[in-house]
Amino acid sequence: MPDRTTLRRLSALSRAELTLLVRNRSALFGALLMPLLMVGFLLTLGDTLGLGDGNLSVAAVIGTSAIGMVLLMAVYSTLIPAYVGRREERVLKRLRTGEATDAEILTGTAVPAVLLALIQCAVLIGAGSAHPSLSAPARPDLLIIGVVLGMLMMVLMAIVTSAFTRTVESAQITALPLFLIAMMTSGMITQLDTLPDTVADIFRIMPFTPVMDLVRAGWLDAGGGDVTRALLLALAWTALAGYAVRRWFRWDPRQ
Repeated sequence: MPDRTTLRRLSALSRAELTLLVRNRSALFGALLMPLLMVGFLLTLGDTLGLGDGNLSVAAVIGTSAIGMVLLMAVYSTLIPAYVGRREERVLKRLRTGEATDAEILTGTAVPAVLLALIQCAVLIGAGSAHPSLSAPARPDLLIIGVVLGMLMMVLMAIVTSAFTRTVESAQITALPLFLIAMMTSGMITQLDTLPDTVADIFRIMPFTPVMDLVRAGWLDAGGGDVTRALLLALAWTALAGYAVRRWFRWDPRQ
């Protein structure tokens, strides 16, 4: 349990980061509106994309995919330029000379984006539960685990990606590989049970797929024995991302 001094430092770092996020209109737009625009895109082209071709309804696919959009855009894509900007401005290096630990510095930077994402997920789940084709989460425990693990994984992935990103402007490019892989392989735009078994099996071990499997299992009570595998895979990918942070994250400016 963090002591009061740690919480006080985290609070100060988080408030400063929130102020910077609010002042950055493009970052705020990406965190708040882009997930909603992507959901609107899926709603408009749901039939064209064949979202309802599998075992789940179109509403079920879009409802759970909306949570994935929040994790990818409000957390992952928002935090990469944040870490890069603080690194290149030597903010991270100066903070390390103070009392804050490395974990506190990295966590404080992530807190505002994570809180915004949590609020968005809660709103999406509440609105989705009121939809005629959906219902309240069948397994709230699994849904919470999926969202929390997904956020932790995306924070760590953002930190790792920032290590290979030279400028804030190039963050949009370096974020694309994981973003596209997550979109294509996690069942957000194509239900995995409609794909050939070999392809589906490969997609199921990709980083973001177990997170979405847990979200669908928690909200829609879908998964059965696959829930355990999804949980173990999500934990494994999160642990691997944590190792990558320790191995490759850069505190000094790259320019």
